[in-house]
Amino acid sequence: MKKRTLTQGLDVSAIGYGAMGLSEFYGQTDDRHSLQLLSQLRDLDITFIDTADLYGRGHNEQLIGEFLAGLSKAERLKFTVATKCGIERPADAAYARTINNQPDYITRSCHASLKRLGVERIDLFYLHRISPATPIEESMQCLSRLVQEGKIARIGLCEASAATLNRAQAIHPLAALQTEYSLWTRDIEEEILPVVKRLGIGLVPYSPLGRGFLTGKYRKNSDFAEGDFRKNNDRFQQENIDHNLQLLNAVTPLAEKYHATTGQIALAWLLAQYEKIVPIPGTKQIAYLTENAEAAAIELEEEDLRMLNRIHQQIEVKGGRYSEEGMKGVNA
Repeated sequence: MKKRTLTQGLDVSAIGYGAMGLSEFYGQTDDRHSLQLLSQLRDLDITFIDTADLYGRGHNEQLIGEFLAGLSKAERLKFTVATKCGIERPADAAYARTINNQPDYITRSCHASLKRLGVERIDLFYLHRISPATPIEESMQCLSRLVQEGKIARIGLCEASAATLNRAQAIHPLAALQTEYSLWTRDIEEEILPVVKRLGIGLVPYSPLGRGFLTGKYRKNSDFAEGDFRKNNDRFQQENIDHNLQLLNAVTPLAEKYHATTGQIALAWLLAQYEKIVPIPGTKQIAYLTENAEAAAIELEEEDLRMLNRIHQQIEVKGGRYSEEGMKGVNA
C-alpha cells in the first residue's frame, strides 16, 4: 500500500484501521475473530492502528496489545499505534462520560495505556476530547513532558477547534488532528482544515465511511442490531436515512465508473483533500477490511472531485452526528 507522511517523519499506510468496533458500540464482538482480523493488517500492509482507553474501558488497548505481542520484533516495527486519553466513563453507565484534561489524569492514563498495550512508548498519543475546564496549555505541557520522558513519541488532538490547535501548537508541535470527516460530515472545511494545512500537521478522519452509511449496506434503521449505537443515532433514524440516500445515490455512478464501491469512492475522495490525510475506517469483517485497503489505489479525476463538491452544495445531510452527551468536547 502507498504510504503517507502525517508529520514529523511519521510514515504510515495511506489507509489506517480504527479498532473501536472490536470492543463495543457496533454490536456483538468476539476477541478470537478480532485477532484474526488484526492479523490481516500485515497482509494488506495497513500499518496504522487507532485505539483509545475509552473503547471497552481498556479492552480495546488490551486487544491491540495481544496482537502486537504475537508479532516478531521486525513486524512490530512496521506498525504505528495511536491511542487516546481524556474521557472518563463510570462503570455503571453505557454512554455517560466526563472529559478530563488535567495533567495528573493524563499522566496516569498514559502509564495505564502503556501497560495495556505492552509497549515502552506510545507512537501517537491524543487528547480524545478537549475540556474547557483545563487550559489547553496545561495539558500540552504535560504531554510535552511525557515526550521528553520517552513515554510517548508524538502528540495529537481530537475534535479540536482552530483556536485550540493554534494554542496547542505554540506549546509543542502537534503530529495530527483526529476528527470526523467524510462526504457526509464536512464541518471542518470552513475553519479547521485551513489551520491544519497551514500548520502542516496530519489529519486523521474517523468515521470516513459515515459509520457505514456511505458503503450502501445500511438503508433501514432495522438493519442495526440491538447494541449498535447507530440504531438510536439521529442521523440513522429512518426519515433521515431516506433523505440522506440522495447523497449515496449521487455517488453510485462514480463507483460504477471506477469499478469500485461507494465506500471506496468515499475514501478516495478523502485522500484527495490533503496529502497528509490518513483515514481510519473500522470494520469487523475481513472482506470489508480488504475493500477499504484497495481504496488507496483509486485516484479520482478533478472533474469527479468537483462533481462531489457540487453534490455537497445541493444535498444537505440531515440528522445530528451525536446525542447532546456525545457532542461534549467537539470543536472545543
